[in-house]
Amino acid sequence: MRRPAVAYLALAVASFVFGATFVVSKDAVAILPPLAFVGWRFMLGAAVLFGLGRPRSVRTWQEGGIAGLLLFAGYSLQTQGLTTSTASNSGLITGLYVVLTPLVASAVARRLPRPVVAFGALIAFGGFGLLTISEGLHLQGGDLYTVGCAFAYAGHIVYLSRRAHRHPVIAFTAVQLLVTGVGGLVGSALIEGLQTPGADTWMAVVVTGVVVSAGAFFLQVWSQTVIGPARTAIVLALEPAFAAATGAIVLGERLGRRGLLGAALILGGIYVVLAGTGAEDELPTGEATSPAH
Repeated sequence: MRRPAVAYLALAVASFVFGATFVVSKDAVAILPPLAFVGWRFMLGAAVLFGLGRPRSVRTWQEGGIAGLLLFAGYSLQTQGLTTSTASNSGLITGLYVVLTPLVASAVARRLPRPVVAFGALIAFGGFGLLTISEGLHLQGGDLYTVGCAFAYAGHIVYLSRRAHRHPVIAFTAVQLLVTGVGGLVGSALIEGLQTPGADTWMAVVVTGVVVSAGAFFLQVWSQTVIGPARTAIVLALEPAFAAATGAIVLGERLGRRGLLGAALILGGIYVVLAGTGAEDELPTGEATSPAH
């Protein structure tokens, strides 16, 4: 299997893990404050990856730290937005990163986005909306925070595509998780009054920390040594479809025609982008290092 094909498969697996574990995270933050949950799970993920590979250069710490700040900004702004917004608004507005990513990437590269990429992103965003809006969109006070979250996620994806190939993937990912984890714990101590996971949340912290934070984010970072930012955002848009499918299987929730149409639009957006752009269009410059070296 060609390396780009493996990268797309790895990114799809990461999307599946992000979506399939949404139920676990949702149940956990009903008990453990959100920033504390983010802090503990990312610290655990960082510990796992630091055990497999440590940064060997100052640049890995610097650029991994910047990526970590963008990742933490996305999580913290989304969490803050949820305090005064609805789940439907948060899901849809966060999904703006699918559209924002090719725009941010084009702005950084100082060129106009390819029309086919913009069209595919809009199709996928429409599908995202069908999957996340259940009772209409009514703007709330916290929605501006969530818009900031979407920009942060878009910036994180673009930054990874421009920097990840310069570093050992494990070490680069570990630094991001460490920064996000520290940010979560500090934020929790200042805002929530830091709490440690109890018996009813430790399993969720372990699952999301090891499988999601360490595993899925590693797959995303490695994939982005091969795949450009716009395509990454389109494939990651599969997350709500996987979340809905998991909810249907595990919780017996019904996806319905609206949800099925949303999932189909996301897949259609992915197809439009992949079929309409050449294989070399968005590959980052330079050669990726191996995962550990």
